[in-house]
Amino acid sequence: MFKIALCVKQVPDTTDIKWTENNTIQREGVESVINPYDIYGCEFALKIKEQLNDTEITVFTMGPNQAQDMLKKLIALGCDKGVLISDKKFAGADTYATGKTISSAIKTVLPDFDLIVCGQFAVDGDTAQTGPCIAEFLNIPQVTYVKDFSEIDKKSVTLTRELEDGIETVKTTFPALICVLQDDFEPRRATINGIKHAQNQQIKTCNMEDLNLAPEQVGLKGSPTYVSKAFRNQSAHNAQKFELNLQDSINLLKEKIANAGGKDA
Repeated sequence: MFKIALCVKQVPDTTDIKWTENNTIQREGVESVINPYDIYGCEFALKIKEQLNDTEITVFTMGPNQAQDMLKKLIALGCDKGVLISDKKFAGADTYATGKTISSAIKTVLPDFDLIVCGQFAVDGDTAQTGPCIAEFLNIPQVTYVKDFSEIDKKSVTLTRELEDGIETVKTTFPALICVLQDDFEPRRATINGIKHAQNQQIKTCNMEDLNLAPEQVGLKGSPTYVSKAFRNQSAHNAQKFELNLQDSINLLKEKIANAGGKDA
C-alpha cells in the first residue's frame, strides 16, 4: 500500500483575528477555515490516489478540538483517516516546534509513510518553514513550490516546480516531502456519500505524552523564536476604504500626479 501523510492547518477567519498574551494567534473558540494552500495539497494527494492503486491518505493537523470538523471535511473529499495533534502544551509553537511535533506524530501514527504533502504557505504566518522543518526532523528529501506531477509510481515521482525565474522539473524517490502551491483549477467538492462516510469516521487524537515529547520541546517553551509585538494593519489608503471604477481611478491618479508636480497626466 502507498501511504500519504497530508498535513493541513486550520487558520482563523481574517475578519476574526484575536491575539493571546504571548502575541500569538488565538485559535481555540475562533471561527476558522482550511488554509487555502492545504486545499490544493489535498487535491494533489487525491490525484495521486486516483492514479496509484491501493493508496491511503491520512490527514494530520495540529490544533484545538474544533479542528476535528476540518478533518472530517477532508475525509468527505476522499481522504481515508484523520489525526488530530492536540494538547494545551502545544500552544504558542513556532514553526520549529510545530515541525518537531507534527514529525513526531507522523513517526508515531504512520511510520511507514511514503509521501508527505503540505501546502507551501499558511496564510496566517506565510513563513513556508513548517513543511521543510518536518522533512529535516524526519531526515527525508523535500521538494518545495510544487505545481503538479507528470509521472508517478510507488518508487518515485516527477514534479513540476514553479519558481521566480521559470519552471523546473525534478524527480525524487520515496519517502519524501513536497510543498504544494495553489493552482488555477477548482478543487473538488464533497459528495453526499462522502459526507455520510466522514460522519462515521473516528478521528485519532495524539497529545504530548502519546508522541513521547517533553514540555520543553513543544509549544512556547520549545520555540526558539518569540513574537515581541503583533498588530492589525489599519491603513487609511483609499483603496481599502472603497472600490473605484476605472474612470474614478484615472481621475485619482491624475490628481496625485498634479499634486506631486507632474506635468504630464
